[in-house]
Amino acid sequence: MFDPKSRYAALATTTHLFPDGREVRFVRRRFVPPLGGDVLVEHKVEGDDRLDRITARYLGDSEAFWRVCDANLVIHPPHLTHELGARIAITLPRL
Repeated sequence: MFDPKSRYAALATTTHLFPDGREVRFVRRRFVPPLGGDVLVEHKVEGDDRLDRITARYLGDSEAFWRVCDANLVIHPPHLTHELGARIAITLPRL
């Protein structure tokens, strides 16, 4: 259902049956993993930084932005790069 690299790839799906007989299939809730993991590097936000470029640089995958969000307890990705000089922890992927 999801790309294997997606944060939702390992989540189970389920179906809700409404009283009128309609069925709605959905993905179960995803919980952010506990903090921890090995910090690969701390990135200092500069002028034109974007999270996809940062993750491509350090993790080799521009779509891995969600891993950095999880590691920094951020839900909205642009919040990580909106303040110049802010530090972003880039952690190794959890196995």
